[in-house]
Amino acid sequence: MNRYIFRRLMQAVPTLLGITVIAFALIHLAPGDPLARFEDPNVSKATIEQLRANLGLDQPVPVQYLIWLRRLLVLDLGRSFVTKEPVLSMIAERVPATLELSLAALALGLFIGVLAGVIAAVRRGTLLDAGIRFFAVVGNAVPHFWLGLVCIIIFAVNLHWLPSGGMRSIRAEEAGPLDHLWHLFLPAVITSTSWIAVFSRYVRTEVLEVVRQDYIRTAHAKGLAQRTVFFVHALRNALIPLITVLGGSLPALLSGAAISEYVFSWPGMGRMAVDAVFSRDYPVTMGLLLMSSFLIVLGNLLSDIAYGWVDPRIRLQ
Repeated sequence: MNRYIFRRLMQAVPTLLGITVIAFALIHLAPGDPLARFEDPNVSKATIEQLRANLGLDQPVPVQYLIWLRRLLVLDLGRSFVTKEPVLSMIAERVPATLELSLAALALGLFIGVLAGVIAAVRRGTLLDAGIRFFAVVGNAVPHFWLGLVCIIIFAVNLHWLPSGGMRSIRAEEAGPLDHLWHLFLPAVITSTSWIAVFSRYVRTEVLEVVRQDYIRTAHAKGLAQRTVFFVHALRNALIPLITVLGGSLPALLSGAAISEYVFSWPGMGRMAVDAVFSRDYPVTMGLLLMSSFLIVLGNLLSDIAYGWVDPRIRLQ
């Protein structure tokens, strides 16, 4: 197992390198200029050119990439064009907030999605099954930003049950663990809707496929309770395809949280990524793209390892 993990990590190095080359080229080919905000009659062209030289933007793109790659070898992602802060520090500061929101949404999506998928498979053809499948379609179709705004209007503005945004209350005496969970609830639920839809559909399809197998008929013939047959014998084998989806969901957590972070003023990496793209902040954008690419490789590796845990018949070599 250790040899397999080491070999996969070594294979990931050229993959990540290729991704950075393509991403760096696309970022510089995109329209817009990081110094566009200085286009003002009171700012001379000489000043703008000096700023361009200070940021290294006067160099050819291949030279800029080599400079960025050399800094990356010592874990230096550069400094933001906008705030002048180290990119690594900016990302590290936003990671806890994004992880908290993303993992809470993923946990809700897994718990509700798997449970709904099994129930839909058990009650196949009933009104409950149709309702779960209808929610799966709606959950994939409805945009997060629209659903978030609607929930803010209903639960925050009209009913005053939940806060409209932020991570904690403004008043220090009200801030605490319960207050933090109170602020986390609505953005986590909104972010989890797409995961609930995806997981419930996958689990329903796989459980219906597994229950046709001979060992499930044997379990029924032995007199086992239906709950035991579905949740113990069928569900474990049905989770194998779900692991593939779950492993590839790590980078999607950032993109999915970005919308919720913007709508609910949640100070995470997704919101920072949107700001960096619109302001043409190349170092921040490259740092976040590198992290997303690493999450893709890590997710695929964790998926392969989880296969062996769910199904002991699978051996990684």
